[in-house]
Amino acid sequence: MQTITVKLEQRSYDIDVGVHHLSAAQKLVAALPTPRAIIISNTTVAPLYGQALEDALNTAGVITKTLNLPDGEAFKTLETLDSIFDFLLINAVDRNTTLIALGGGVIGDIVGFAAATYQRGMPFVQVPTTLLALVDSSVGGKTAVNHPRGKNMIGAFYQPKYVLADIGVLSTLPSREFNAGLAEVIKYGLILDARFFDWLETNIDALLARDYAALEYAVARCCEIKAQVVAADERETAKEGGRALLNLGHTFGHAIETGLGYGQWLHGEAVACGMLCAAKFSQQFCGFDAASVARVKHILERANLPIALPSIDKLTTQDMLYHMGRDKKNEAAQIRLILMRKIGEAFVDGTHSADKISDFIASNRS
Repeated sequence: MQTITVKLEQRSYDIDVGVHHLSAAQKLVAALPTPRAIIISNTTVAPLYGQALEDALNTAGVITKTLNLPDGEAFKTLETLDSIFDFLLINAVDRNTTLIALGGGVIGDIVGFAAATYQRGMPFVQVPTTLLALVDSSVGGKTAVNHPRGKNMIGAFYQPKYVLADIGVLSTLPSREFNAGLAEVIKYGLILDARFFDWLETNIDALLARDYAALEYAVARCCEIKAQVVAADERETAKEGGRALLNLGHTFGHAIETGLGYGQWLHGEAVACGMLCAAKFSQQFCGFDAASVARVKHILERANLPIALPSIDKLTTQDMLYHMGRDKKNEAAQIRLILMRKIGEAFVDGTHSADKISDFIASNRS
């Protein structure tokens, strides 16, 4: 087991990365301020891992209750959040009880937001069960729900007490979900670690085969990078670089997700397409070389991820630009993109007009 620490002074916490230690959970128990916990999962994950986690907690003397939510991005809403509050209130849950998010990014985000807001804040723990959640959404304290007009528009920065990252859960993850998570893995190499990107190119087949050694290395490296970025810029306030770099591909990607309707494309699928858009845009306007664009395209294709924008009959250029104009990174109505000078060196760029971005999108339709 590898331990990565997110260093945020008194709010620091550990991420434990390993294989098949979900049922042990000793450090999870140690992270609870009281022996009371609510496990919140979904109807897909709970039958697989809910009982093992509950048994481990009960054996350690933790009193638990369980709430299972519907599965899918379409349920990452204020209505679902309210159902969590109903459950907590009906069961007279106090603010010293810990919420445990057992699931993928949707569960982690919505449970974290519930923890941030119920009785003005209660502890929570992340137990991610998808590759995307293991390497990205479970770490860093971004919590949110979606709004019909924008993804993750309603939320809070609120750090977990602990993250238990069990690689073993990936054995049951559907291929489409697994591949979508690879998009976020690839992202880390592109923004900050060229050597890691080189490693991914060499080891992508091992990752696709779900080799535990390769997965443990990749997950741990991604968590190390994110922990460093979050420690330096927790609330994404840095004007240059900082946490915003973690959004490579997300401005294009969130527009695809929102414009098509949540759940039509998985988040990682939209990010993959968005990263290739960012690579091509970087080549056209920022000197990113053609060979690097080809490398980005090739590894995304090898990971079985979409690289072509949705057809215009499903998402018009005007609608895509509309949603990009409501991205959280924007300032003074100026779209801010995450672009690349070279592989491993990303930067924030808000100098491009909406017309230029619109023309780029239109020219990259198939």
